[in-house]
Amino acid sequence: MNAYRGRFAPTPSGPLHFGSLIAALASFLDARHVDGHWGVRIEDIDPPRCPPGAADTILRQLEAFGLHWDGPVTRQHDRDAAYAAALARLEALGLAYPCSCSRKQWRDYPIYPGWCRERVSEPGQPLAWRLRSDLGRRPVSWQDRLFGRQSFDPATLGDVVLKRKDGLWAYQLAVVVDDADQAITDVVRGADLLDNTPWQRQLQAALGLPMPRYLHLPLILGGDGQKLSKQNMAPALPQADAAVRPLLHRALDVLDQAPPAELAIAPVAEQLDWAVARWEPERLRAEFERALPDDAATS
Repeated sequence: MNAYRGRFAPTPSGPLHFGSLIAALASFLDARHVDGHWGVRIEDIDPPRCPPGAADTILRQLEAFGLHWDGPVTRQHDRDAAYAAALARLEALGLAYPCSCSRKQWRDYPIYPGWCRERVSEPGQPLAWRLRSDLGRRPVSWQDRLFGRQSFDPATLGDVVLKRKDGLWAYQLAVVVDDADQAITDVVRGADLLDNTPWQRQLQAALGLPMPRYLHLPLILGGDGQKLSKQNMAPALPQADAAVRPLLHRALDVLDQAPPAELAIAPVAEQLDWAVARWEPERLRAEFERALPDDAATS
């Protein structure tokens, strides 16, 4: 194993679908091609969104597609102390503040206008914690491995929530703390998270954490033009081998790896061996969205 450490980090709000497979497969191939570590982290910081058994279903789906991970599966729900320590550090630096504002109060603004940055929050109101996106080095720039040079001013994106009013931790803080604690060097994920990266790099800089490389993948759209997602009722990945083999081949094709046609009937291990040896992220076409035929996620 070399120093490369990657991860696939699904939210267990339901089973994986074809769009999830693209992200999992690309991150797996990126790690395995360089003999790196590939882990799985279950991002279950939002229990109301995570039905019982969903995480186990996800793990079985990954195994069905031959995507076997290294080390134990990690889960966010027992990481409260690590997130609390990071928030306390940000508060001490003047980069995090409590906010009692409701979404209804600022609904006429494109982003949260930062009203609570310099004022005492309303007494007796539940409090969220937000990041001061207007402080620190701006703009935030980085070199995405597919989309090239990226530059955002986090202040134009707003003061993102770090801890919610209901006491649950928010994604932006949790993902930064976990990636650092797990020594993640490379993040491979969908392009819908491209504009989350400025907040995350701002948090990494403030907390003195390493900054991984990023490879954002085109979003996969169904035949109806909608993003494949659990919310849009994208069909769950199959687990039966007869359905898995051609779908894995299709995923390799969507990732622009040009698998030979005869590979579609090969066992998943053989397909993955072929793909790991020949993985070339440079083949990926830099497009934010990629439409598939109507049957692409199920056939």
